[in-house]
Amino acid sequence: MTQASEISRQELVAWLNDYLQVGQLPDPSMNGLQIEGTGTIRRIAASVDTSLNTLQAAADAGADLLLVHHGLFWGKPLPVTGPHARRLRAALMADLNLYAAHIPLDAHPEVGNNAMIAGALSLQNPEPFGDWAGHKIGLAGELPFTQSLQDFADRVQKLTGEICLVHGGGQPNVQRLGIVSGGGAGAVAEAAAAGLDTLLTGEPEHKFFSDAFEYGVNVVYAGHYETEVFGVRALAAKIEDTFGLPWQFLNFPTGL
Repeated sequence: MTQASEISRQELVAWLNDYLQVGQLPDPSMNGLQIEGTGTIRRIAASVDTSLNTLQAAADAGADLLLVHHGLFWGKPLPVTGPHARRLRAALMADLNLYAAHIPLDAHPEVGNNAMIAGALSLQNPEPFGDWAGHKIGLAGELPFTQSLQDFADRVQKLTGEICLVHGGGQPNVQRLGIVSGGGAGAVAEAAAAGLDTLLTGEPEHKFFSDAFEYGVNVVYAGHYETEVFGVRALAAKIEDTFGLPWQFLNFPTGL
């Protein structure tokens, strides 16, 4: 472990881009450095989303860089007016860097959202699962022991702190599990084709409601936000281990 009191923005951004393999996966998000602030990084904040609240909280905490999963830019230009202008102003006035990692952080094998959830659930024999534009960004495998769907949902609730929405379209017990954090409701058909009995994801979508029951797959929805706190926290901890930079998590749950 390398201990350092500070690191240059350029060095940290280069390390993040390489570690996360930014640019290797298709993504509507502008992954990487989205707002350039101070050239010296001494303290980091991490958050799932970018909002005026998270940017201001990072500035108030004395962070030099805010690390997020959901950034400000999603494949189209935005006028610098209204809330967008206020967000940018808050970051620029604080000389705060903003770094976003969307799909690269879902898919990362070490600190990714899905990898961290799989580890917390002791998933065995994990294999790539969850198609995103021709790439697998989630994981599938076996739980160490068979458990009832209700017991599994209770276990996930203890892990995330979010009350799960359960669509019991399949067998009453859970053994073979697929995990796609965030918006993975469309992966039910893939789960069925892979012989999985249960899909764990974040946010439900109305158009996929019937899939669980027609494909015979249980779906446990644990919250988009709550299934995506894992990656930014693990990545911030990795930065601390590597460079000795302290960090804190800014928790602004959405309930979604």
